[in-house]
Amino acid sequence: MAALHRCALVLLAMCLLCCTGACAATRTLVLLENINLRETRSLFFRSLADRGFELSFKTADDPSLSLIKYGEFLYDNLIIFSPSVEDFGGNINIDTITSFIDGGGSVLVTAGSDIGDPLRELGSECGIEFDKEKTAVMDHHNYDISDPGQHTLIVADPENLLKAPTIVGKKELNPILFRGVVMVADPDNPLVLDILTGSSTSYSFFPDKPVTQYPHAVGKNTLLIAGLQDRNNARVVFSGSLDFFSDAFFNSAVQKAAPGSTRFSKTGNYELAEALSCWVFKEEGDLKVGAVTHHRVGETTPPSAYTITDLVEYSIVIEQLSEGKWVPFDGDDKLEFVRIDPFVRTFLKKNGGKYSVQFKLPDVYGVFQFKVDYNRLGYTHLYSATQVSVRPLEHTQYERFVPSAFPYYASAFSMMAGLFNFSIVFLHMREKEKSD
Repeated sequence: MAALHRCALVLLAMCLLCCTGACAATRTLVLLENINLRETRSLFFRSLADRGFELSFKTADDPSLSLIKYGEFLYDNLIIFSPSVEDFGGNINIDTITSFIDGGGSVLVTAGSDIGDPLRELGSECGIEFDKEKTAVMDHHNYDISDPGQHTLIVADPENLLKAPTIVGKKELNPILFRGVVMVADPDNPLVLDILTGSSTSYSFFPDKPVTQYPHAVGKNTLLIAGLQDRNNARVVFSGSLDFFSDAFFNSAVQKAAPGSTRFSKTGNYELAEALSCWVFKEEGDLKVGAVTHHRVGETTPPSAYTITDLVEYSIVIEQLSEGKWVPFDGDDKLEFVRIDPFVRTFLKKNGGKYSVQFKLPDVYGVFQFKVDYNRLGYTHLYSATQVSVRPLEHTQYERFVPSAFPYYASAFSMMAGLFNFSIVFLHMREKEKSD
């Protein structure tokens, strides 16, 4: 009976560990400007909770804040809904957040016209520059009919979204309401993504002042929502508007003030916010490499070394995270057979969840790599390199008669035949002279 009791306790402990591990995989710290934001952004937080996220709500200046303890990250994701924060509480600062990103953490940041220095510095670290405090994005041609008069409640067309369904979703969206500060991406940073931009008539300036100098951003350069996928596949999303995630913007009707504009009963903010959160928290576009195999055609195991001109078969399994499970990825990519430069570059053929190809090795020996380098917009960078040796032919493997040498063979045998005939004629002539 005691043994049965111990077994039950062990099983219970294992279940608790499994549950703890499942929760730990989605631990998310939410830093709020004030506790009331939890109610005014309830739809967004509810969508995260419904998808299995464990949300920890705290104010941005809470003195007990901590991201790292004993060298380990306490959370997998970080949401910052506190644009005007001047100092984070606890041991959180910009260095801590950048270390969190360098460690693979995902971050969602919202700003506004009252943006503080910490978020401005964080944006600078990620290749994003915010406009001055108290400025706002304005558009005198694409503002909502409910705008109070400063034309800062702009209507962004879905056509201005990044053409990447993995990031912005696959659904057709209604126009998007936006009110906030503009961003400008660093042109020298190829990792920054312009997710949502303003129209050609939008610009950024102080709403209550006349425009006396060239604005910080004009036209398509007015970046409203930006993304970043770091080289370690960590993801960050910056939104210039905290109101973008509000329940009021999610449920609001939207119509441009221009005559004849279509009225929509609901904005596309909720669908876009949900898609962005799925991408930034790696529910979408997360890939990994499974089994990688290679061998000669007709064999099943890889040799210690290949021989030049061998016919080989290479296969790789690529999986995608979908609804918490790894499923076969449906895509396309190329294989490169590389020494220093690629000697063979060919497309992989999909067979279920496995991608494979057969090709002939080049007539060059050395140390090569089977290399798959998958780098597509919206997906994690996938890289796989398998090193193999390719040796020349052994002396027993060379052809006895090389077809290209047939002319030389013919000339040698013709000389032998000529010498034989000449010898017969020469000897016959000498015998005849002696007889005469």
